[in-house]
Amino acid sequence: MRYPAVAGQFYEGKEGALRKQIEACFLHRLGPGEIPELKSGERNIKGAVMPHAGYMFSGPVAAHVCTALAKDGFPDTFIVIGPKHGGFGSPIAITTEEFNTPLGDVAIDMELAQKLHTGVIDNDLMAHRNEHSIEVQLPFLQFLKPDIKFVPLCIGHQTYKMAKEVGIIISKAIEGKDVVVIASTDFSHYVPKEMAEKKDKMAIDAIINLDAKSLYKTVDKYNISMCGYGPVMAMIEAVNGSKASLLKYSTSGDVMEMRDVVGYGAVVVE
Repeated sequence: MRYPAVAGQFYEGKEGALRKQIEACFLHRLGPGEIPELKSGERNIKGAVMPHAGYMFSGPVAAHVCTALAKDGFPDTFIVIGPKHGGFGSPIAITTEEFNTPLGDVAIDMELAQKLHTGVIDNDLMAHRNEHSIEVQLPFLQFLKPDIKFVPLCIGHQTYKMAKEVGIIISKAIEGKDVVVIASTDFSHYVPKEMAEKKDKMAIDAIINLDAKSLYKTVDKYNISMCGYGPVMAMIEAVNGSKASLLKYSTSGDVMEMRDVVGYGAVVVE
């Protein structure tokens, strides 16, 4: 079992309080304004970008993706790709240990995990033990459907070449399956709000154009402090989408007055 690393910090640590916190994110003035019902939709969404900061700041933005997923219908399984903020374990790894959150345990899709465990992708719990970028996505998904399955994948080596290689592996593994690939990232970190909005728009434009290589070049050229561009590139390469839509962008400065902010974006790929 992979136990929570940031419960009680990034989000509430008790089930009842966490459910209320997630509800508040949906109903927040920066959120979608409704608590969605999970429907049997057409299943057009294949990929998404979600933020992974504390729910107080990024939760309302993440709620936009979850609302879109609820209306589209949940897939059979998810792949959640997050960046590695620490140096522990393999640089690119899944784990087959179930994840525990205050809302319960999240099962691993073992068949899909076995297909992903190839090439540059290792199976290493240590790479996931203290990493929050994947963990914080799960309570939102559990809130809408308690019995989800998923495969966690963390990426610490964020080059376009590596992201493309990971994307190819994912693309082959999910062929013929009903899967949504979620890329977990925040955008600019601790810069003035105007700078964050200007730089993040350039990165988001590349994502909306489904151009992973352009995203990499943009992040590098303009020194955008986006922590999960590797996962986003891998998602773009994996799902082969035809359309991407920005659902919401905001910063921590939209929640609370502050000099330097962090940017958050919600994107779906169909």
